[in-house]
Amino acid sequence: MLDMVLTSPSSQDTITHTPDTEILRVSEIFFSLQGETRRVGLPTIFVRLTGCPLRCGYCDTQYAFYGGESMLISAILERVSSYGGHNVTITGGEPLAQKKCLTLLRMLCDAGYSVSLETSGAQDISKVDRRVEKVIDIKTPGSGEVNKNYWANLEYLAQQDEIKFVLCDEVDYKWAIETIGKHHLDKICPVLFSPVYGKLDPVILASWVLRDRLHVRMQIQLHKLLWGEEKGR
Repeated sequence: MLDMVLTSPSSQDTITHTPDTEILRVSEIFFSLQGETRRVGLPTIFVRLTGCPLRCGYCDTQYAFYGGESMLISAILERVSSYGGHNVTITGGEPLAQKKCLTLLRMLCDAGYSVSLETSGAQDISKVDRRVEKVIDIKTPGSGEVNKNYWANLEYLAQQDEIKFVLCDEVDYKWAIETIGKHHLDKICPVLFSPVYGKLDPVILASWVLRDRLHVRMQIQLHKLLWGEEKGR
């Protein structure tokens, strides 16, 4: 296990950090079916980290903004291992708001898990381990956070990754189409359209996608179809 030695500019003292001493704030860890993305339906271990700098109007995980449990990364790995699964999703809140999330992602990959990251379009993904499948949620006008999108992230996406638009209404839908064309998003990686649960009728969104012959994948949150609003499981 590699150590990272940090030297304070005002002192000759050194502090050694390893994954055995690094701590993340965790809202919950649970085993369920992946409800979205190309991994939909796969049994998955979810690690939901606490905290998020955004306040999207349709957020369904506000309980993860605060609280949670401080856990050593080594303890998180042990908990993940206890479920006996292969697929792991790191989510939030906003997982990349905690910088040590990068260490967790790397160590999960090193341990042989198939790892995905669910993150907003507002956080820098340039240092995320390349083995991680990144799902970037580009914020639409209806989210209330459209001005927080960090467009430089597009440079760090690969074909294994996915871009998601969560749509509140037809305004969001048209904005997403314009954004796809402006940035050639469908040439970078798969694009997902997801209706806001309980706000935009999935049947209506489906009719728009078919009418306009879009090269996108529409998705409905499987976990909410199965279990409703109960924390996605």
